[in-house]
Amino acid sequence: MIDLWPQWLRPLWLLVLPLLAWLLYKLWHRQKRAGRWQMILPPAFHPVLLGGGSGSTSKLPWVALGLAWLLVLLALLGPSWQRLEETRQRPADPLVILLELTPQMLAEDMTPNRLEQARRKILDLLEHRRDSQTALIVYAGSAHTLVPLSDDLGTTRNLLEAIDPSIMPQAGQRADLAVQKGLALLAQSGLGQGRLLLVGSALSAAERQGITQALGRQGPSLLMLGIGSREGAPVRQANGEFLKDDQGGILVPRLDSASLKAFINGTGGRYRHARIDDLDLRGLGLFDTPHSLRDDNGHTLQLDSWADQGYWLLIPLLLLAACAGRRGWLFCLPLLLALPQPSQALEFNDLWLRPDQQGQRLLQQNHPAQAAEHFQNPLWRGMALYQAGDYAGAAQAFAQGNSAAAHYNRGNALARGGELEAALDAYEQALERQPDLQPALANQALVQQLLQQRQAQAEEQPANPDAQGTPGSETEGNSSSASSPAQGSPGNEQQASAEQPGEGSGNSQAGPGNQGSDDDSITQPPQRPVSTSLDAEQRQALEQWLREIPDNPAELLRRKFWYEQQLHQEKTR
Repeated sequence: MIDLWPQWLRPLWLLVLPLLAWLLYKLWHRQKRAGRWQMILPPAFHPVLLGGGSGSTSKLPWVALGLAWLLVLLALLGPSWQRLEETRQRPADPLVILLELTPQMLAEDMTPNRLEQARRKILDLLEHRRDSQTALIVYAGSAHTLVPLSDDLGTTRNLLEAIDPSIMPQAGQRADLAVQKGLALLAQSGLGQGRLLLVGSALSAAERQGITQALGRQGPSLLMLGIGSREGAPVRQANGEFLKDDQGGILVPRLDSASLKAFINGTGGRYRHARIDDLDLRGLGLFDTPHSLRDDNGHTLQLDSWADQGYWLLIPLLLLAACAGRRGWLFCLPLLLALPQPSQALEFNDLWLRPDQQGQRLLQQNHPAQAAEHFQNPLWRGMALYQAGDYAGAAQAFAQGNSAAAHYNRGNALARGGELEAALDAYEQALERQPDLQPALANQALVQQLLQQRQAQAEEQPANPDAQGTPGSETEGNSSSASSPAQGSPGNEQQASAEQPGEGSGNSQAGPGNQGSDDDSITQPPQRPVSTSLDAEQRQALEQWLREIPDNPAELLRRKFWYEQQLHQEKTR
């Protein structure tokens, strides 16, 4: 609303008004002095003999000066005729996506398979719902939250591209557990009732009964997007063989759209079969404009602040200054009062990205040193310093954490920096917190071998008089005979053990800053050449061991889901 009388933002500037009025009064009444002739000649001859005509003085300059001062004072007072209005309304349309992640989703009756088709549909939906809260739950024999309710599209995309049926800790098909977990997320959000979107290919009788009981009579709307075809297709496993059923026949999962549609409609929801275009998502109402907005009261908020509109008074002030600039310096005084406002340096990325997000982007662009300066999360900063080759700094960053993964990563950084004794201590602390951490066990054994080799070389050098003259040649000879254990099985054993649930290492793309990751996740960045006191063959063995650490985001999710399932089983016992 615009008022006739303005709102003054800085009324204390009115204290300057008496001083300006006094100065203008003195200038207005000052006497004009033309020189010594005024004192010699009688006043009657002044108009005839002295210049200046009748002797009258023009008051126009003082009027202009007073007007300029008045404009400056009004601008400094901060007049405002308009209150600032800010809307904090965003769509209050929470949606929980329940994605089936069973081996049947790898059937190739959809191009290239059902899982890829479902992934594309979800990404299209997330792109359309940029300002809305969306969660993602995956389920097979158990259900797990991949991404909680959030509008972070980048994190959801990274985790969605890494999922695979092999990461699920328990085989089976329990969509009812996913519905229960989705209802819990909606209840915790406080954003309203929300909706559930089930993306799958089949529902057993037990699942349908569990879903009906979970939804109840006043549950949220259940939508389903059927993935697959009526004809179906066999499922090819990773070893090249086809998936078989309990009787030993080749399993051909088929989509029963009619049965699924009847069940979903019976719960008060809607069912659509997946299509190439977006008509299926539109038919489910997922592209419709939400009817409610998430805000304190759902109304436009009027803040207790006003828009400073005093800058409009600078336009006539500049015109006065331009006209009076040639007549002297007096008319430039108003410009001296318009002092510049303090400013702050602000980068463009600070408006849209948090420091950790900026660091992650720099890390993806292969600028680890710059990324380390932006990261606030110590685990992310340690990973960036590790990639930058600053192993001492990485070890200090990892030392801020107290989880098994933090001590494990600290041990890797210390080992790369040549501090093998400290690395052993870090591995021991990691194993105290998680005794079944196979990578830490393998790394600890390898570092112990390297320490034994170093100690053996130190004992042999004083016994050989030639070794004092040419230590390099003697060290090289000894290392060649002792390097074989370092290049042997520990690396391969670690890689094999990482295939088991809960024993793999994670990827930097799903590190500490992403949703759905645990603090005990293991992050291992790409390796760099080592420059330590180790000899060449020992460094080569260490490089080979570090390169063989798995670098797959799915390992992080597999380990996370396995850990959650273990906790769930312990609670239900």
